[in-house]
Amino acid sequence: MPLLTVESASKSFGALRAVDGVSFSVEPGELFGIAGPNGSGKSTLFNLISGIPFGPDSGRILFAGEDLAGRKGHQIARLGLVRTFQRETAFDTLSVFDNALMGATYGGKGPVPEERSAEALAFVGFAPADFDRKAAELSVYDRKRLMLASALALSPRLLLLDEPASGLTKPEIEALIALIRRIAATGATILLIEHVLTVLLALSQRLMVLNEGSLLVLDRPDVVVRDPRVIRAYLGDRRHVA
Repeated sequence: MPLLTVESASKSFGALRAVDGVSFSVEPGELFGIAGPNGSGKSTLFNLISGIPFGPDSGRILFAGEDLAGRKGHQIARLGLVRTFQRETAFDTLSVFDNALMGATYGGKGPVPEERSAEALAFVGFAPADFDRKAAELSVYDRKRLMLASALALSPRLLLLDEPASGLTKPEIEALIALIRRIAATGATILLIEHVLTVLLALSQRLMVLNEGSLLVLDRPDVVVRDPRVIRAYLGDRRHVA
């Protein structure tokens, strides 16, 4: 049985159809990539799945066979469906450890939150000496690692990563790819939005492309990047691009 099933999910903002009847499923343990031009509905789709800050207008989203309709974001997170955001969000005035503890407490399950927080921070590469540092002092990459640790402290079964490579240097992107592979190796299922194609090609087992709120193509990454529909969505008519 798929871990995540999205059935005809739709969301509108006035006359704008941000997500338009999207259907797909994600298998347990899969690393599933999502791509698409700016404004194609990728992050809105994450909002619908996670319930943060809203669910779909129509359609169904099932997680481990449970319908998520009517559930709040924290209730969905406590089922094991956890997300990160495009910006490296953190509580700047709190310490590294307290940021992770906020995530662990929000999740509300498993071992005591302090233990989950320390384990998650160590997993992403923070040393105990870093735990008391203020989040505001961290670099962009370290803030992203902290956001990942805060998510991992919830012990997710499905982790939604929204453009984790944005704003990173090439060496940092390579380190991020290695970290995501380590997360996947623990058995977590990962749904990954990314504009950095090298990240999607390196990590995705299947790749879905959205365009104007609709599912354009879903296949192996090497097939998707050669699809004429994908090329047109990103580049327009290639005669004019040339």
